[in-house]
Amino acid sequence: MGTTRSFDTLVLPHLDAGYNLARWLLRDEAGAEDVLQDAALRAFRHLNTLRGESARPWFLRIVRHACYTHLTEKQGLSELSGLDEDELENLQMAQGLTASDPADIVARQHEQARVDAAIRALSPPLREVIVLREIEGLDYAEIASVAAIPIGTVMSRLSRARDKLRAALMPQDTQDQANQGQGE
Repeated sequence: MGTTRSFDTLVLPHLDAGYNLARWLLRDEAGAEDVLQDAALRAFRHLNTLRGESARPWFLRIVRHACYTHLTEKQGLSELSGLDEDELENLQMAQGLTASDPADIVARQHEQARVDAAIRALSPPLREVIVLREIEGLDYAEIASVAAIPIGTVMSRLSRARDKLRAALMPQDTQDQANQGQGE
């Protein structure tokens, strides 16, 4: 009874964060659900190993490990089709971006698709840290704990991920100008 109550208070509040991490790492919604279920079961079985640290990074570390185990067993990455319409609408509402103008809606959907594609194009180590920092809001120490890497590595991976995202999301005419300036 005590273990179930502890699980309910320590792990269940972080299931959404675990799902988000799994979805971004696996790029497969069904796989993310399976991995999350496996990770939740592992967390329940090993709840006694949680000692003095926040439950969120502890659980996300379990999710991360389950993702990489899944990828190793599968030996390949499947593509995530992106956010579905309901998720996109929820994201827009959360950001206060609802609009009645269809052109605005289409433009935002296009921009969101570009961002999703840019994140999906990152290598797994870069995608992992950018999702944990920018989507899940973890601090550097928590990311280091989840990914089992030094804080300096977290910072360098975040920097590289942001540089790659910036380059991928730069408007095409700006990229052309930058390329012309380098060629002269």
